[in-house]
Amino acid sequence: MSDDPLLVPLCDGDRRALARAITLVESTRPEHRDRAAALLDALPTGREALRIGLSGTPGVGKSTFIEAFGTMLTEAGCRVAVLAVDPSSARTGGSILGDKTRMERLSRDPGAFIRPSPAARHLGGVARRTREAVTLCEAAGFDVVLIETVGVGQSETMVAQLADLFVLLLAPAGGDELQGVKRGIMEIADLILVNKADGDLAATATRTVADYAGALRLMRRRPADPEGFPKAMAVSAVTGAGLASAWDEMQALAEWRRREGHWDATRAAQAAHWFDAEVRAALLAQLDAPETRARMAAMARDVAEGRRAARAAAEEMLESLRGA
Repeated sequence: MSDDPLLVPLCDGDRRALARAITLVESTRPEHRDRAAALLDALPTGREALRIGLSGTPGVGKSTFIEAFGTMLTEAGCRVAVLAVDPSSARTGGSILGDKTRMERLSRDPGAFIRPSPAARHLGGVARRTREAVTLCEAAGFDVVLIETVGVGQSETMVAQLADLFVLLLAPAGGDELQGVKRGIMEIADLILVNKADGDLAATATRTVADYAGALRLMRRRPADPEGFPKAMAVSAVTGAGLASAWDEMQALAEWRRREGHWDATRAAQAAHWFDAEVRAALLAQLDAPETRARMAAMARDVAEGRRAARAAAEEMLESLRGA
């Protein structure tokens, strides 16, 4: 049992303690990493939130949707955490967009918690420590965790290794828009929501839903999909139309997966994936150490100038890493 002063208030649902705990797990300082590991090991088991991954094309209104959807959930009595992975500054590594400023109403809601995290150099629209942040949110008693990724693309499929459900948010558009969405992200989407289905765009949104529904029917249904899934629906974050229906569909799909045994199997596979990812990241971190970079640079010069064979130099480098 950890004696970390963050543990008790975190498990009691204190949002400030949760924010500090996430800052701790995101830190790269060795002493913080040790403390974070001890805190994570001490968290109670059995607390489980519905994890919803959310991605979408630029300008589709993800922040507006999350604020409207999250507010609807908190008004229904759910506690909602939003982990928004923002694009990062190449110079400082910090977050650029700052979702708290774009979800002002939800950020003031006592039943909600919003945490923007910089994506830094990590691909897939998911920060490396997002999984640990999700675990902390579950320990803090949140019922739903929304994981918003940087954008939409082939690499955003990484969020499938974090979420129980994956929602793809798209805008009303013509048939060309369908060509611009990668097949990979379509294949992992459980629900495609066509946003901005209001006003002059309502009819266009209806046609877009039909386009995507047709595309989904051409794809092979996965074993973890009940009849009718994946599916496309029209919603409006501005008027709230379709949000309740979308939530009903998410709950129905989650319940079916629990009942059929897919839920636990998926989470077990995700845990194994992140174990593998942590091992790989640790190995790459060894290569990033200053002394290792200096030695590799020296060996690279020897290889480039013909004083040493590339294979022999690589074997020597690997041997030194094994002994480190």
